[in-house]
Amino acid sequence: MQADEMGEKEGFFDGIAQFFIENQDERTVNWFLSGSMTPLLVIVVTYLYFCLYAGPRYMAKRKPFKLENVLIAYNAIQVVLSVVLVYEGIKGGWDGTYDFKCQPVDYSRHPTAMRMARAVWLYYICKVIELLDTVFFVLRKKQNQISFLHLYHHTLMPICGFIGVKYFAGGHGTLLGVINSFIHVCMYAYYMLAAMGPKVQKYLWWKRYLTVMQIIQFIIVFYHTIQVQFQPSCGYPKSIAALLTLNAALFIYMFSTFYVRSYLRKVSSPAAAATAEINNNRADCKPKEVPRSADESRQQQSSPAAVTVGPEDKKQL
Repeated sequence: MQADEMGEKEGFFDGIAQFFIENQDERTVNWFLSGSMTPLLVIVVTYLYFCLYAGPRYMAKRKPFKLENVLIAYNAIQVVLSVVLVYEGIKGGWDGTYDFKCQPVDYSRHPTAMRMARAVWLYYICKVIELLDTVFFVLRKKQNQISFLHLYHHTLMPICGFIGVKYFAGGHGTLLGVINSFIHVCMYAYYMLAAMGPKVQKYLWWKRYLTVMQIIQFIIVFYHTIQVQFQPSCGYPKSIAALLTLNAALFIYMFSTFYVRSYLRKVSSPAAAATAEINNNRADCKPKEVPRSADESRQQQSSPAAVTVGPEDKKQL
């Protein structure tokens, strides 16, 4: 009985493994970081370890790195890559060749299909490169920027990109990549300008609208993917469309919550707002001392309670 059960379990998992092997896209299997998920998992685990543990410990007693020039160059490169992705995604199918209601994956080696497959691969590689966003936050001691939303987004997107390249390098789901790349053109342009210093930062009043664009993006993706479920003859996998719909719904919720908390909710106490601004959740920040008036200083010096504690007294305490 036990041997039979063990055999059934092995047969079940072997069947799953065989399914993924048989259904992988032969066009992309030998492309960089696309053959096996192991290298990507190593990258993602290393990323999380550094950003949540090793990096903050390393920076705890160090001053933040000044990376202005690095950030300007990095964000400029991201803008260029995002522009290329938008262009290639449109020319690869969304210029009128693809059907917005239902678009199956074209696994042929037709030039247009291969162009979209290469665009999907480049999108995946960009998601891996974007892990540096968080690394730069750590090196600049901006731990307050590393929220659950940030980590969830940056960890999930490379994995989704890998699945796309490995199994679905084209078709219905690629509209997400085109829209997302367009938003990243605006987002990384903002970051690039912000890195140029106060002279430019005073013109960056439109930061909140980047979040609005993100929310609109996922609303579009939600409705674009959920419609597949109501088309029995659609050749795009309904399970993948359902996962994209679920993921879009989660991002709508999280980005909306972030927007309300960051831009709509009023701070109840001005003192609390000042404290939050001073401390900024950074390990090297200390509460700001409130300056005393001359009368208060003289009163404290004349008070019997104002006793200076020396090193020997501290040991006794």
